[in-house]
Amino acid sequence: MAEVIAQEKQGGSKQRKKMIRVDMTPMVDLGFLLITFFMFTTNFTKPNVMDLGLPGKSPNPPTNVVDVNNQITFILGKDNRVFYHQKTKEDLDKSNLKETDFSGINITKIISKAYNNAPKKENFTIIIEPTDDANYKNFVDILDNIAISKKERYGVTDIKPWEKKVYDELTK
Repeated sequence: MAEVIAQEKQGGSKQRKKMIRVDMTPMVDLGFLLITFFMFTTNFTKPNVMDLGLPGKSPNPPTNVVDVNNQITFILGKDNRVFYHQKTKEDLDKSNLKETDFSGINITKIISKAYNNAPKKENFTIIIEPTDDANYKNFVDILDNIAISKKERYGVTDIKPWEKKVYDELTK
């Protein structure tokens, strides 16, 4: 039992002070009841998890190389900018690195158009290359657009130096 006892004053007063005894047991019980109540009625935030299907590592490296016509590359830049191309190292310049945005279904349309023009549709691959200035929200948005377009072959990689050079020229 929890209690507080106050000592009697020894003094010259005419009235005699009585001992005060306060029982704290009901207060402790009430505190635990309140803690228990709030623990059971609280909604804990559930983590938002994105399913990112990555292939397993195989002992044999893949033999098929993705053809330029069977792929599209998206470069995620700063300030919610996204660029795309279907060019090789030699062909890429400022004129053919195109820019789009995340509004509406622009990216889904671009993916569908590239898929329809691909010679081998079963090998069509989407390549995502975020720059150091890109934010996580844009990365999630591009993955959502890939899921909307129902394409299952995609890869995330670092931006290549020759693409970075063209990207820097455009964003200056």
